[in-house]
Amino acid sequence: MKLIKLIGNVVWFVLAGWSLGLGFLCAGLVCCLTIIGIPLGVASFRLAWFAIFPFGRELVPAEFAGQKKIIGSSLFNGLWFLIFGWWLAFYSILIGIVYCLTIVFFPFGIGCFKLAGAAIFPLGKRVVSADEAKRIRETIRTQVAAAK
Repeated sequence: MKLIKLIGNVVWFVLAGWSLGLGFLCAGLVCCLTIIGIPLGVASFRLAWFAIFPFGRELVPAEFAGQKKIIGSSLFNGLWFLIFGWWLAFYSILIGIVYCLTIVFFPFGIGCFKLAGAAIFPLGKRVVSADEAKRIRETIRTQVAAAK
C-alpha cells in the first residue's frame, strides 16, 4: 500500500502537485509579510505540503483533530478568500476538470476538487494521515449514535 501511495504522489507531483504547491507556497510567503497575515501563511504552508503530496493524507476540521479553532478564523478565511482563495480554488478546479476528462486520471481530478474546497477556506483544517482520518470519522459516528 505504501508503494501505491508513493507512486501516486510521484505522478501527482509531476503532473500538477508542483504547480499547486507553488501557488500555496507563494500565497503563504506573501501572507507572512505582515504580522496579521501569519496565521494565513501557516495555513497556506500546510496546504502547500498537502497539495504537493496528497496521497495517504486527508483534510479534517481542526476541532475533530483535537485542536481548538483559531479565534477570528471566519474573518481571516473571508480575507483569504478575497485575496488568494478564489484563484487557488479556480486553478484547482480547472486542473480537476482536465483530469476528469480522462479515465486514467479521474481520481486525480477528484483530488483537485477536494483541494479546491480547502483552498477557499484554509483556516480550521488540519492534514492528518488517512488512518487518523478514519479514526476521527469512527469517533464522530460513535458520538452521533450516542446522541440519538
